[in-house]
Amino acid sequence: MPGGYIYTTEVLEELARHGLAPRADTPPQQLRNAVRDLYKHEIKRLKARLLAREFPKGEYAGRVVALRRRYPLLSIPMELWIERQRSGV
Repeated sequence: MPGGYIYTTEVLEELARHGLAPRADTPPQQLRNAVRDLYKHEIKRLKARLLAREFPKGEYAGRVVALRRRYPLLSIPMELWIERQRSGV
C-alpha cells in the first residue's frame, strides 16, 4: 500500500510490551493477528499448567482474567489503533 499507517502512542506501547514494533507499512490486521496468537499461546500454557496441577482449579478463572488484562488491544477496534492513514508518497 502506498503511504502507511500512523499508530497511536498507546497502541505502540502495548505492541512493544509484546515485542512487536510495526513499520509504517504494517497493517493493523497483521498486528492484531500476532497479538491474538500470543494470547492464544499463553492461554494454552495456562490451561496446561492447570492440568499439571501447578495451581488449584479455583484460581484458574482469576488467572484467565489477569492474562486477558495483559492484552487490552484485543478489546479495541483496529480502526482506533491508528491516528490516520498516510497518503500516498
